[in-house]
Parts: sequence; C-alpha cells; structure tokens
Amino acid sequence: MIRRIIRKRRPAPTLAGISLEEELALIRVELMYGLRVNREAYLRRKVDERNEMADRLRECDTADMLADLRGSLERAVRPAVVDLQGGTTVVDLQSRRQERSAQDPEPA
Repeated sequence: MIRRIIRKRRPAPTLAGISLEEELALIRVELMYGLRVNREAYLRRKVDERNEMADRLRECDTADMLADLRGSLERAVRPAVVDLQGGTTVVDLQSRRQERSAQDPEPA
C-alpha cells in the first residue's frame, strides 16, 4: 500500500527553485506562526502556477489581457473622495504633521 501511494505522488519539480527571498519569507512564516512549510509542496505549487500563467498567456489576446488588468486595477484603487461641488478633496499633509522643535528633546 505504501508503494502505491509513493508512486501516485507527483515528482518534485525540477525547473523551479526557491529563491533567496522566497526562502527567507518561508522561514519568516515558520518562525512567526509556528508552522512547518513543506518545500516540495511549495515548489509543486509554484510550477503549477507558472504553467497556469503560461496557459493563460497563450490563450488570451493582448487587448483582452490589458482590459482585464485595467479592470482589476480600477477595482483595487479606491475612488477619490468627491466634495459637493464635484471636485476632489485635497488634504494638505504638511499641515497635519506635528512641528518638530529646533533642538532634540534629549541631548546626547
């Protein structure tokens, strides 16, 4: 029975590797949340996502892709607050900042 389970598992992907940034992110997840990340499953998922993206790129027309990206960007960006006269409200960030004194509060 164990042999049959092992044979059914997909082989570990060979075309993808874990970059240094990804490895650091995985270690951070393990340390912060006390989880153990299966690197083999992570690599399989990475290859699957890469293949899915390649399939989507082959199937789509560039104009359709651009329209999809534009639509998702418009949904992600919150609309600007509009005042009663129809213009957008501008907030002066300089006026909201606290004034810093010329001297440090605690001398070194």
